[in-house]
Amino acid sequence: MSAWIRQHLAAIADAIRQFAHAPGSFAMNVLVIAIALSLPFAGLTLLENVRPVSEQLAVEPEISIFMGVDTPRERSRALAADIQRVLQKTGNTGRLEFIPREHALSALKSRTGLSDALTTLGENPLPDGYVLKLAGFQSADDARKIDAIAVQLKALPGVEYVQVDSAWVKRLAALMQVLRLGLFFLAATLAVVVVAVVFNTVRLQVLTQREEIEVCRLFGATDSHISRPFYYTGALLGLLAGVTALLAVGTALRPLNGAIAEFARLYASEFQLSSLHGPIVVLLLAGSSGLGLFGALLSVRRHLSRLA
Repeated sequence: MSAWIRQHLAAIADAIRQFAHAPGSFAMNVLVIAIALSLPFAGLTLLENVRPVSEQLAVEPEISIFMGVDTPRERSRALAADIQRVLQKTGNTGRLEFIPREHALSALKSRTGLSDALTTLGENPLPDGYVLKLAGFQSADDARKIDAIAVQLKALPGVEYVQVDSAWVKRLAALMQVLRLGLFFLAATLAVVVVAVVFNTVRLQVLTQREEIEVCRLFGATDSHISRPFYYTGALLGLLAGVTALLAVGTALRPLNGAIAEFARLYASEFQLSSLHGPIVVLLLAGSSGLGLFGALLSVRRHLSRLA
């Protein structure tokens, strides 16, 4: 076990020495990979900050239930029990408010400025109704369940029309899904760029050390022993580029938050973008290091076989 650890420590030391021999080239490679990684990192940062806001917006979607104009008041009020039974049957909860037709007319007059025009109608054209505010919807995707509830409410006796006030929630869910897919394809494309850069960097190192590799083989060194420093070279390149990309995104958030703060104040909000942290950072660094290792693996296997 101790021999295995010493071999890997020696391989890491060899990789670091290679970086020290050409610091300028190493820094440029890290910078190129970091630029490629910063775009998906920034997109993920934006999505992680917007996701809680979208979930909060979707907490209480509304359903408006309108009775027939000729439905008696007693029948309209009795519908509350039927609505509660529908909610229990679908496993949902919510706040139900009865809106008498008189209150609806008063509200319409005060909000639209059509008081004179409505007065000339003589009779109240508005029906009794209910406003149902659903609870327990923790994400925009849950809004799709509202349609099933609306269909059952529409089938209740005396109900003339049901209006679902969640179309904007569905549009928000669709937009978030489009952003996730766009980020995925962007990350996949730039991952190929990262692998290509590491592949080329390791290829140049293998060709530069061609004579050393041949001498090592004469002394009985295995391909596994020869390849190990190059694998660590790729992994370290990916890891350092990932750290650089995260630092760049975190630095860019400071001036961006200044502009966002001014915009948010117009809507009485204190929304700010925060940097990624915790397990997400660990996964991103592991992913960037893994891409570097994969690029090195492809390069070493291809070029060592040509030197054999």
